[in-house]
Amino acid sequence: MYTTQPQYINIFTAINIAVIMRKKKKKRVYEDKRNWVRYNEELIMRGYFYINPAFLLTWNDEIREMNAGKVGEPYLYPESMIKFLAVLHCKGFDYRALEGMMKSLSENYKFQFPVISYSQICRRINALKIDFKVLEEDMKDYLEVGVDGSGEKSTKRGGWMREKWKVKKGWIKVVIMGAKNKKDKKYVIDIRVGNENLNERATAREMIRKNHENIGKFDADGLHDCKATFNLCDKYDIPTAIKIRKNASVKTKKSPRRKEEVRIYKGMPHEEWVREKGYGNRWPITEGIFSGSKRIFGEYVSATKKRNMYHEVKLKFWAYNQLVNLQS
Repeated sequence: MYTTQPQYINIFTAINIAVIMRKKKKKRVYEDKRNWVRYNEELIMRGYFYINPAFLLTWNDEIREMNAGKVGEPYLYPESMIKFLAVLHCKGFDYRALEGMMKSLSENYKFQFPVISYSQICRRINALKIDFKVLEEDMKDYLEVGVDGSGEKSTKRGGWMREKWKVKKGWIKVVIMGAKNKKDKKYVIDIRVGNENLNERATAREMIRKNHENIGKFDADGLHDCKATFNLCDKYDIPTAIKIRKNASVKTKKSPRRKEEVRIYKGMPHEEWVREKGYGNRWPITEGIFSGSKRIFGEYVSATKKRNMYHEVKLKFWAYNQLVNLQS
């Protein structure tokens, strides 16, 4: 006795197989284009950068310059030494361990120097002035920049408390403006740090106003699809690659620039728009920098005061820029 049920099963099975095969055909094969010889050399240079007490060669000259015209107790330790220790602190060494390192270095160096205490290391690192700007070699060029935000954990502990007792300590929000130059260096030229309520859109517009003279193209995700951002880019004549929302209307008002961008986006398939605008260039100068920084220096801070937490986050991206500058 035959039934029609197996026929229906076979039909649905065939449909599922066809869908699976179609998905397999669309799957891209990853092609590793990295230059491994160059990348290996960069990793070796990182270790050289971490443990390179070059400040010992310029100690006296730097101290003499720092104390010129200073009122009060003179400096005893050069700022280059504090930057050296700040990078190691970003790598996870606490202040007491840093004092121990300096003690060992002093005992084994041909000229013994005074060892800085861990409390003074803490004060000097938290007062260290760091800046983010366009490199001198790129000042005459127009750079492709991107803006994105991410989060940093305020502590590396407390996972069980959050899971069991629903205790939330909040997190630190970071918004960066990354850039890529002709030598393919990808570094941070501007940064803002705050709590989770930091307005990413307004922060991005503030960064554009500050750095517009060096911006040749602005890339951003769909969060920045707003009239104010498009109008600001139009004011400074900056080309954009901002992802448009799917439900965007070509009848938008008060922003002719956004209206034109919506018309362009609606007039072609998404993949073609991505190629035409170079939207894929956004990832390496935003999310790629976040990924690299967190992989090298971690995604949490050890400071307990809010002001020092924000400063420690900036130190991590400053140290990331130092590593990028090692590239030839």
